[in-house]
Amino acid sequence: MDNKRRIAELSEEKCQVQFFVHKQTFDVMLTMLECAYKELRQKGGRTRKLSVLDMLVITLGYYHDYRTMENISFDYHVHKQRICEAVAWVEQTLIKDGTFALPSKRTLVSKNADINVIIVDAPECETERPKKNSGNHIPVSKNVTASKSSS
Repeated sequence: MDNKRRIAELSEEKCQVQFFVHKQTFDVMLTMLECAYKELRQKGGRTRKLSVLDMLVITLGYYHDYRTMENISFDYHVHKQRICEAVAWVEQTLIKDGTFALPSKRTLVSKNADINVIIVDAPECETERPKKNSGNHIPVSKNVTASKSSS
């Protein structure tokens, strides 16, 4: 079964588990990327080795699962550079559209902006580890361990 049909048949819950976005949001992203790709092809850009759907799935998986690009490239049978280009293209295209862009810093610091502040009191606890040359360890002779293992 191809990816397009598999993803179309996903339920809302499974889509959120798989891609960490709502199914409707996924569909909006896919539509925007497909339109941008058609425009790119009309301008004479090169044909990509990955489909638009695959590029979106790769990008969402890259951010959600924190997988390495080498690991993803192995799954899709392409070079790591193609994965990097796909993630960058999806990011730039979605940001350029503006639908998924975050507000600017100027908007956030304006007087009319509602900003919620959460303060978390988390004490910093030092991890106790043995000191390097503290003498807390028992020295063992190599000859003693070698003779025990050969017995």
